[in-house]
Amino acid sequence: MFETRYAKVGVYICYDRHFPEGARCLGLNGAEIVFNPSATVQGLSQYLWKIEQPAHAVANGYFVGAINRVGTEGPWNIGKFYGNSYFVNPRGETVVQGSEDNDELVVADLDLNLIDQVRATWQFFRDRRPDAYDEIVEP
Repeated sequence: MFETRYAKVGVYICYDRHFPEGARCLGLNGAEIVFNPSATVQGLSQYLWKIEQPAHAVANGYFVGAINRVGTEGPWNIGKFYGNSYFVNPRGETVVQGSEDNDELVVADLDLNLIDQVRATWQFFRDRRPDAYDEIVEP
C-alpha cells in the first residue's frame, strides 16, 4: 500500500482479483483506491471483470480502478485483450469506463468522502467476523 498526497492506494495485480482475501487486506490496511492492472484476454474470465471488482469495492468500502489492456500481442497471439478499464465507487457503481478496443487514458474524479458515507450506511466492513475465519486460513 502507498500513501500519496491524494489517497491511500493499494495495488492488486491481475489474477489476484479473483481472491477476496487480498482485497480485504488492502482495505484493512487503509486503502481508499485499489488499482488492479491486468492483461486479460477474452474468454472464461471476461464476465468476471464486471463482477469481482465492484464486489471488492462494496465489501470493503473503497474505490477500484480496474485497468485492462487492449489489442493483441505477437508472436504469442493468445487472444484479444478486451480493455474495458473502469473506475467503480464504494457502492459498486461504475464511475467511468473505457472502450474495448482503443488505447486511452481513463480518468475519474473520486470523492473520497463517499468512503465514510458508504461505510456508515452499509456496514459490511465494520461487521466482518474475523473470529469466524480460522477455518479459511488453515493450510
